[in-house]
Amino acid sequence: MYQIQKKNTLILVDGSFYLYRAYHALPSLNNIAGEPTGAMYGVLNMLKSLLIQYQPSHVAVVFDTKDKTFRDQLFEHYKLHRPIMPENLRKQITPLYDMVKAMGLPILSISGIEADDVIGTLAITAARDGCDVRIITGDKDIAQLVSSKITMTNTLANTIIGPEEVKTKFGVPPALIIDYLALMGDRADNIPGVMGIGKKTAQILLHEIGGLETIYQQLDSISILCCRGAKNIATKLEQQRDLAFLSYQLATIKTDVVLDLSYYQLTVEEPQYKLLRLLFQRYEFKRWLSDLNTGKWLQKTDKNAVTTPSPWAATRPVAAEDPSEVISTVSYSQITDMATLDSWINMIHNNGVFAFNTATDGLDTMTANLVGLFFAVKPGKVTYLLLGQDYLNEPHKLDQTAVLTALKPILEDPTISKIGFNLKFDQGILNQYHIHLAGITFDTMLESYVLNSVAGKHDIASIAKRFLQYTTVNFDKIAVDQYKLMFNHSALEQTITYAAHADIILRLHQTLWPRLEQAAELKKVFEQIDIPLVPVLSRIERNGVLIDEQLLAKYSVELTNRLEELELEAHKLVKKPFNLTSTKQLQAILCDKKQKLQTMKQYLADTSFNNNKEEQGKKEAQANMILVMLAYALQKLIAEYRIIAKLKSNYTDKLPKMINKLSNRIHTSYHQAITATGRLSSSYPNLQNIPVRNNAGRRIRQAFIAPPDTLILAADYSQIELRIITHLSSDPGLLTTFAAGKDIHRATAAEVFGLPFENVTQDQRRRAKAINFGLIYGMSAFGLSRQLSIPRLAAQKYINRYFQRHPGVLEYMELTRRQATSKGYVATMEGRRIYLPNINSRNSIRKKSAERAAINAPIQGTAADIIKRAMIAVDSWLQQEAPPIRMIMQVHDELVFEVHKNAVENAKARIQALMEGCFALDVPLQVKVGVGENWAQAH
Repeated sequence: MYQIQKKNTLILVDGSFYLYRAYHALPSLNNIAGEPTGAMYGVLNMLKSLLIQYQPSHVAVVFDTKDKTFRDQLFEHYKLHRPIMPENLRKQITPLYDMVKAMGLPILSISGIEADDVIGTLAITAARDGCDVRIITGDKDIAQLVSSKITMTNTLANTIIGPEEVKTKFGVPPALIIDYLALMGDRADNIPGVMGIGKKTAQILLHEIGGLETIYQQLDSISILCCRGAKNIATKLEQQRDLAFLSYQLATIKTDVVLDLSYYQLTVEEPQYKLLRLLFQRYEFKRWLSDLNTGKWLQKTDKNAVTTPSPWAATRPVAAEDPSEVISTVSYSQITDMATLDSWINMIHNNGVFAFNTATDGLDTMTANLVGLFFAVKPGKVTYLLLGQDYLNEPHKLDQTAVLTALKPILEDPTISKIGFNLKFDQGILNQYHIHLAGITFDTMLESYVLNSVAGKHDIASIAKRFLQYTTVNFDKIAVDQYKLMFNHSALEQTITYAAHADIILRLHQTLWPRLEQAAELKKVFEQIDIPLVPVLSRIERNGVLIDEQLLAKYSVELTNRLEELELEAHKLVKKPFNLTSTKQLQAILCDKKQKLQTMKQYLADTSFNNNKEEQGKKEAQANMILVMLAYALQKLIAEYRIIAKLKSNYTDKLPKMINKLSNRIHTSYHQAITATGRLSSSYPNLQNIPVRNNAGRRIRQAFIAPPDTLILAADYSQIELRIITHLSSDPGLLTTFAAGKDIHRATAAEVFGLPFENVTQDQRRRAKAINFGLIYGMSAFGLSRQLSIPRLAAQKYINRYFQRHPGVLEYMELTRRQATSKGYVATMEGRRIYLPNINSRNSIRKKSAERAAINAPIQGTAADIIKRAMIAVDSWLQQEAPPIRMIMQVHDELVFEVHKNAVENAKARIQALMEGCFALDVPLQVKVGVGENWAQAH
């Protein structure tokens, strides 16, 4: 007889029970790459707690397989009602097994044999040899195995179940559990049992008569039992004899399975720390990763208990190439002479790739000065080169011109790959020193963004914390004046801290790039769209745009006058002055009016009107109407006031202040890593928020002017999102409409309102346009009713009629919702993923919102990818042929250029051809090109 030494206990974990319990108990969790992690986290957390609590020497984690077993042959409906394993749970199986094995725990998953049978065989064999066995499960079938040597433990309920507890819980001892299940059946496994016999009846039969065999031998004695319907029970049993004994077979756990190993071989091994680190890093189990690095893994955390170190608590050294290695600045060097600089330049040449970043005295690439450069060729191998700090007054201080001249060849060499963070900024800075950065290959900001745009912020501090568990200084949060002071009068320690960014950038790349390589479509988005766009955006920013200051000043005066008029009108309405931008004051005014209305109602009720209900009702209705009209009038005034105030503060007043003194132009900043769908955003100024469809927006666009001898050319994609959804849905009706060159909104109006095409009015076309675009944004009937100011039922009628005419669109929307629910993300036609964290939320409002986003995101994201490809194609032409044309803005689906008057016709033809030809749809892209002396005229 073999006996387990040490604690003399074998722990058998029902892994399948843990798996499904974790999946259904925890919210849907995903890592930055969109891979589901919730079930993994839950199972590992339970196993971790188990190891901490029991400190076992022998453990097995047993899982079911997807293969059929003998029970499926016995009964074709066995477990048939169980749903197919969800896709986002199936994806977690393999990595979960890898983590459990890396924890040092044996895993058993045997084809054709259920986990219960494996557990039963191991438990009975070990118990016969005198070992104590603890089975961790919530499955009541296991109760049949319980004995003086075998107990069940439900760690979730924190209960230990022995023979007495089984009898208390189920009303029968362990020896009769199989008979119990055979009589009453088991819904969980679809064991039929005997129809009409429930829990109470089964307990009485087993207690008064005995097991299943005995019951069938004594059917005549059942009628005298004190239980409900006793006279009919024997008949039911007789009629369902075969089902009862089939159920007995199905419920019986086999304890004689032939296994390739013995229970005493299931020893807990020392964890594979390096593999655990890599797995925890990939799936973003940050707290556990931190515990591994600090030696707290598998230690008790009870504050009132004495900390007991786990046998596996000590951490192992991490390989030098491991990106998760603790970042230390000790080995960093400083370049203080040209010989050292030359040595690093040679090292970079030989390496063929390096990480770098710049330190500046400001955040505006048009005005900031370069004060430092930082280089890294491998983790920990970092140097910093200081330029212009006031404290460096040594005689051997490096000459900036000589340094940049020496660096220029490697920075401009396209064959040497650069790794950076927001390389567009570095390119803009270096441009001021006549260095044209080339070889832009890896940008860790964009790597993080392409992996998962909605995972969080993509500034270096956030992604270093997210992927490396490293806390760094977030210079983006430092005010410009502080920033400038810090880097002009920097202490050496601060400079070294900033030098760590180069190290972090390299380590981030080593962490992020393998993840992108695992997803071919994401790698393509990164390499073909987002990275090639970096120098394009840098050039657009540097080109800038010319502004008519006088026109803006004149318009600002008009807006000021209108604001004063609106303020007077509002004050007259409420008969007192108040701040129109203060929501709090507005609420107080309306509340005061409401109280006065209630007082008037009470007065009416207390006076002679009380005898005239009809007259009283009229007066109250009038009072209510006065309040409603007042609120509506105020709302209208305040809405206009706030729009105008925003235009004035953000554009007519602010734009002149943004003019660069050297270029006399405005230089916006474009951002690639902010929006969820891949759309570009801009700031200082935000060009995307200038109104398009009203007079106020047009007046502001008039101030964007062309220099002498040039014109503004605006090229705008026509109905690009409708063309994309037509392609994605392959709807015959939409394909036909576009192919015929018909007005898509007029055609929709004709279908929805049941009119001939030529009879559609402008108002009906407007409503149809709202339907077309509303459906793209996943708008509900309620949303459409509010937008069109019509009853919800009428809006629903329009939507139903639209889908009757365009079933392809409805099918696309339903398919997209299903795919989003299954995968957790949707994708553009290029493969860019947009993750939807709330798509499986139990909160119906959040889930509906995520479903609407799922419908729109592939369309909007594809439109974003198309305009980016167009910018890359047009820029390539401009760089190769150098025509007298400059790309100066990108706004939504529009590109804006300055074109010399003599080159206008050629520019129109080439730009239109490049934009229309950069992407293939079933409905060809169409670009409208306009020309004028200002942006408003051209658009």
